[in-house]
Amino acid sequence: MNPVVGVAAFAAVSLATAVIGFYGLRISRTTGDFYVASRTVRPWWNASAIGGEYLSAASFLGVAGLILLSGTDALWFPVGYTAGYLMLLLFVAAPLRRSGAYTIPDFTEARLDSRAVRRVTSIVVVVVGWLYIVPQLHGAALAIRITTGLPAWVGQVAVVAVVCVTVVSGGMRSITFVQAFQYWLKLTALAVPVLFILFMLAGNGSPAVAEASANPTALAAAGPYQNFSLLVALLFGTLGLPHVLVRFYTNPDGQSARRTTLIVLGLLSVFYLFPTAYGLLGRMYAPGLAQSGQADALVLLLPGRMVGGPAGDLLSALVVAGAFAAFLSTTSGLVVSLAGVISQDVLGGSVRGFRLAALISAVVPLGIAAMTDSTALAGSVGLVFAFTASTICPVLLLGIWWRGLTDAGAIAGMVTGAVLCGGAMLAGAVLGTAGTPPWLAQPAAWTVPAAFTVMVLVSRATRGRVPRTITRLMTRLHTPERPLVTER
Repeated sequence: MNPVVGVAAFAAVSLATAVIGFYGLRISRTTGDFYVASRTVRPWWNASAIGGEYLSAASFLGVAGLILLSGTDALWFPVGYTAGYLMLLLFVAAPLRRSGAYTIPDFTEARLDSRAVRRVTSIVVVVVGWLYIVPQLHGAALAIRITTGLPAWVGQVAVVAVVCVTVVSGGMRSITFVQAFQYWLKLTALAVPVLFILFMLAGNGSPAVAEASANPTALAAAGPYQNFSLLVALLFGTLGLPHVLVRFYTNPDGQSARRTTLIVLGLLSVFYLFPTAYGLLGRMYAPGLAQSGQADALVLLLPGRMVGGPAGDLLSALVVAGAFAAFLSTTSGLVVSLAGVISQDVLGGSVRGFRLAALISAVVPLGIAAMTDSTALAGSVGLVFAFTASTICPVLLLGIWWRGLTDAGAIAGMVTGAVLCGGAMLAGAVLGTAGTPPWLAQPAAWTVPAAFTVMVLVSRATRGRVPRTITRLMTRLHTPERPLVTER
């Protein structure tokens, strides 16, 4: 790939992001604008923004790379990512919006009447956010190295710099416009090249250079346990992602939150058709990328290899632009959600505190990413989903749907899930891919039930700590809101 193509694509995305973010700055004035866009984001805008921040490096690059490596076993990722939103629609979206909270710690404190629960939830949310930002920066490092030949750290620093400028400028309202734009850019960046390739193949009738049924890496197929555990992580992990959950606070009412989730399901379903197509085309036409350890670069390299010439350069530029949009949008959403938590709990909750917290939220994972490396973007994000499913998800589901949850139970369950899942992740990092047993490589199948079980048992043992205001709180969570009526 021509290095100029990569540099130009990244510069264009960064400039567009800055311009849109500056527009958000013009209309961001209050604390509510920075935290939840004053709760005025309509469903289509919000759904596009959620799609923008949710479709991360793992979705844009990692899914296609995993399909190249392991074929149909990797289809559990797009299925799980999309189906997790159905869980959100059924169990979380509207009640969470009715809670009136700014952040997840706000919700747990109000629900359980406990500052201790708030502190533990805040720590978990920050850890989850940092763990999720790191793969985005790894993806940026991979993209900048593959497409421009520049050092990997340039991509990581550039993403953090652009995100900090955008978030600090306009907060949630600014990021909403940016991420909505970036969803449609990512969809276009994947759809146009793959459709061009398919039309070209249909016209030429070119045979595959490698048999589609061949496994280019000779990897062993994942067993039933791995597939089940991965699905548990993706389904339940989606319910606890802080940057996604905070989006439901920006809807005007609960009905809008449900409509937003339905639209997101449609947007995700359409999007994941294209990484799947890239993976299948890669298995036929570019199996060498898997053998050379460049599976995650398949989306970036395939258009140029198959089309070539000026048309190939243009298609490659479009894909590179979409890839950097993925890194920027997901990182932006995470930084906004983490800044809300840190500023509320540590820095007084002011706009100035939000801006300082945003810088902290972005710089810390930059340091972690600089000291680590990742060769499987979707796999590393899958582990973050497992951690989230083992910590935040139980306290949200039980807090919304079970009157008997207590602060002691919530803390015990979150700590149990964090220790078990975090320990499995550390053990897997020490043992390496080849030496890690399946129950450690995919821990969600046992860490999620363990967290729920501990949370329930400790709550039953401390039932006297159930808040006295529980009836009023549960009524508020489950009573439908009246839709907002706009006067003409």
